[in-house]
Amino acid sequence: MSFIIWVAVLGAVLLTLALTSSYLRWMPVTTSAVCLLLGVAIGPSGLDLLKLSLDDASLWMEHLTEVAVLFSLFVCGLKLRLPLRDKRWRIAFGLAGPVMVLTIIGVCLLLHFGLRLDWGPSVLIGAMLAPTDPVLAALVSVNDARDEDSVRFGLSGEAGLNDGIAFPFVILGLLLLHSDGMAGEWTDWVLRSVLWAVPAGLLTGYWMGRGIGRLTLSLRIHNDDSTLSPNDYLALALIALAYVVAEAIGGYGFLSVFAAGLGLRQEEVKSTGVGQLPAEHLVQPVVGHQNVEPQHAVHGNTEQLEDSQVAAGIMMSDMLAFGSLVERAMEVFLVTLLGVVLLAHWDWRALLVGGVLFCVIRPLCVAVMPWGTLLAGRQRLLIGWFGIRGIGSLFYLFYALNHGLSDSLATLCTDLTLSVVALSILLHGISTQPILARYEQRKIRKADSLR
Repeated sequence: MSFIIWVAVLGAVLLTLALTSSYLRWMPVTTSAVCLLLGVAIGPSGLDLLKLSLDDASLWMEHLTEVAVLFSLFVCGLKLRLPLRDKRWRIAFGLAGPVMVLTIIGVCLLLHFGLRLDWGPSVLIGAMLAPTDPVLAALVSVNDARDEDSVRFGLSGEAGLNDGIAFPFVILGLLLLHSDGMAGEWTDWVLRSVLWAVPAGLLTGYWMGRGIGRLTLSLRIHNDDSTLSPNDYLALALIALAYVVAEAIGGYGFLSVFAAGLGLRQEEVKSTGVGQLPAEHLVQPVVGHQNVEPQHAVHGNTEQLEDSQVAAGIMMSDMLAFGSLVERAMEVFLVTLLGVVLLAHWDWRALLVGGVLFCVIRPLCVAVMPWGTLLAGRQRLLIGWFGIRGIGSLFYLFYALNHGLSDSLATLCTDLTLSVVALSILLHGISTQPILARYEQRKIRKADSLR
């Protein structure tokens, strides 16, 4: 009966969101914030329809959150169309690298000196809370491949990169907890977890994406079946293979899957042209295009397009639609589950940790970076605020729980992480749409004044 109840509740939540979407669109609140409150309402402290023991569910929750992040990272990579030599990539690299490391240090110092935690738990929790989330940051990420706004592009690139770059620091936290102080362990961490795993994951995924993308487009053009092949299968295959190959050679699967999506997009750019519209905007497949003749399978005039542009357009459209669908469904399910268990794991210390992280540590880390002319002052403030925590932090929490934490430490990590993530969902969920609306209005006024 419990499985039936779970499915029934999930269906009811999805139906509620579908029926109220036209109202929610005009409200200053995100879907994630609504799902969190719905979870609280149907959990043990509300209607008591659902119960979840994280002690018993930590293993499958680790894999479920991992799958959610993988799909989101792949879609994130697909949306980033700018060439790697474009200067706006420096924003993403700066946020995912130095800013994230500074954030880990800031949270670690706060936990150690403010809450009197040992260095091991402080580093571990800091690493869990440092990465921004690609699943819940949809509103502040790029809208589509044509969106080249510096704020959106930087935040999207950050979310795609830092979920993998945070991994060595989670391992460092576990190492501090379990280490016996041998120098070989620290050398192994530097060599394997940092110097090898990060570039290995990025390069593996990127060249797999480029290679599979080139092979797929070539075969479809040669066989004249660009509208008939199941692109959702291709997305699943590339996610799975990029993840498995990277993990097999000791790289980070998260980085590999993000880079695979990015590599596939770069191959599309090569076939379509850097200065052209994204392929999915040149060619729009009709509903059920796999079941009709190729000449009737797309919208628009394709006479002026090359075969490679038609094939790339249909492939990208299908992959983005499929990936986004899975991403949204996983977001609804996981955030609702967070709401179900939230009150049982609420920790009031999260108000201090979350407040300092969102309002002090993150903005200061962004402000101290030498951005030069890449970001204006208001853009730096926006990026400093939009450090949304979410499903990525939950994955690292369950990963740590399944790697030998003591009962007291497991409780501490669980309560603080869940509470801070919930605060982020609520605070950022309420503030995101109004702040972004003002930002877009300023951009429009500025553009009009320059005409």
